[in-house]
Amino acid sequence: MINKKELKLLREALDTLEAGFADLPEFAPEVDEQALSDVLRQVAERMRDNYPYYHPQYAGQMLKPPHPVARIAYALSLWVNPNNHALDGGRASSAMEKECIVEIGRMFGWRSPLGHLTGGGTMANLEALWIASRLHPGKQILASEQAHYTHSRITEVLGIPFSSVDATASGRMDIGTLKSRLQQGDVGTVVVTMGNTGLGAVDPLAGILALREQYDFRIHVDAAYGGYFTLADSLGKETAAQFACIGNVDSIVIDPHKHGLQPYGCGCVLFKDPAVGKIYQHESPYTYFSSAELHLGEISLECSRPGASAVALWATQQLLPLHRGGEFAKDLDSCLAAARGFYQKLDDSKFFTPLMKPELDIVVYAANAPDTDAASARARLLFEKTAANNLHLALIELPVTIAAAWLGDFTVNSDTITCLRSVLMKPEHETWSERIFAILEDCAARLN
Repeated sequence: MINKKELKLLREALDTLEAGFADLPEFAPEVDEQALSDVLRQVAERMRDNYPYYHPQYAGQMLKPPHPVARIAYALSLWVNPNNHALDGGRASSAMEKECIVEIGRMFGWRSPLGHLTGGGTMANLEALWIASRLHPGKQILASEQAHYTHSRITEVLGIPFSSVDATASGRMDIGTLKSRLQQGDVGTVVVTMGNTGLGAVDPLAGILALREQYDFRIHVDAAYGGYFTLADSLGKETAAQFACIGNVDSIVIDPHKHGLQPYGCGCVLFKDPAVGKIYQHESPYTYFSSAELHLGEISLECSRPGASAVALWATQQLLPLHRGGEFAKDLDSCLAAARGFYQKLDDSKFFTPLMKPELDIVVYAANAPDTDAASARARLLFEKTAANNLHLALIELPVTIAAAWLGDFTVNSDTITCLRSVLMKPEHETWSERIFAILEDCAARLN
């Protein structure tokens, strides 16, 4: 878990940082080392009360460990503690953030997007939908019923009307239902999810873009989870076709703290048209006078923001450039391979019924039972039993209207079904999936 070599690298980097301030008078605040040691020991002991998120046998929620370079760069920056609101609070880190935005934009085919980092996907989506509401005031925001719950919550906070659109059995937005809603003429923005967090399903962006030729609405892509898969070579043909269209939308959200190998919280919002920056315009009596250059606070709803996030992301993108065919992209392909291999094992098992084939790296599967109510109870028992055997999974509650298409002979006697869910987002899962499946099968066999 803890690679002590990282501490040596941090020490060397701190020496380099310190040399940049060598012309200042000597100053070192006094610290009570024993008191710090006592408290830090308590912290370490308390932090042991966690699941082993870093380990391949944690295949539950979307918790991907930061890359060592991100961890070290983040820690290094804390000795300066930059604030990326105004340039005088974080000159170097603000420049790094702007460079990161350019590189992320290029990943989607955008040369000069307006954008910045945020505390996470929720804040990034809030900003995108706030801009959308200013451009189409009073009009509805639509998102799939399988989209993240944050969209309905955000629109409630912003006072924007919101409606959900039916999802197909594959977890994607239903184009037919969407078209019927657009015909009513009151829709301003459609949120397209590129990898929803429950099923990993990718909405049919190409078809939604075609509808935009007939109806006047903005398209906002929530790619908080799936956005980086645009670099993967092994996406399915249909899924790859949707990712190939992302450059034609109006705004994009992506979370570097998911597949981008960053510490929490690091989200990102991008706008294709830099002119939307004028909507952010505001005055500050003391903040923006240190430079005529753009201060990131001038294009953000957040004020103080951690420059450490930008430093860590910049370092990661230097080490692992966002290029198709590069090391970063190949790790994404390993995640896809892990999910497909795991799905096939489940499909061959007498204990489980997998639902839709994984589009990304999330696999959802029911525990075999005579009916949906019994399957839910069995899934919850397996969740506990596997955890007791150091295999950590997740649960998902699905409408039977979605799950029924995959359940075969199950008797439907409930409105929802609780299924097991594995997020295989570590590249190591490709080689660990055999071991993970063996533990799962053994636990299922011992329940009978």
